[in-house]
Amino acid sequence: MKNSHISSLVFFYLLLVSVSSNLIQESCNKAAKLDPQTIKLDFCVSNFEGNPKAKSATTVSDLVEVSIEAAITNATSIGSIIFKLLENKSLESFERDGLKNCSWLYSLAGTCLQGAGEAFKAKNYATAGVDIVASIEAPMNCEDQFKKKK
Repeated sequence: MKNSHISSLVFFYLLLVSVSSNLIQESCNKAAKLDPQTIKLDFCVSNFEGNPKAKSATTVSDLVEVSIEAAITNATSIGSIIFKLLENKSLESFERDGLKNCSWLYSLAGTCLQGAGEAFKAKNYATAGVDIVASIEAPMNCEDQFKKKK
């Protein structure tokens, strides 16, 4: 999940990059070079090539929108998984509290990503960037909830 959010942010900043016939490959190459610790070329390419909307993208802007949509889908999916985990009656209070906080964090991430998508479409790139960065914190903060007990 973290990679998807960060990929969205990197592609957001690639708007100024010129577009070629092999948009996905070139965009992923540039993103991986900008942030090699986070963006893995193979993951980036396979993620986009598995998405029909990305395959039909003609601009980096199209890929940014695809990235934001995918991140929203991922945040929603993870939120659903957390909800199902919370149905387990045998959870310890530490686990239940952590999952409740994660549920809230992923809900907030989804809201931020929706705002980012709207801002991006309106060409309000500063707001879109802020919202994307805010959404990236959800998986990290969720994970931190469970590291505290160790």
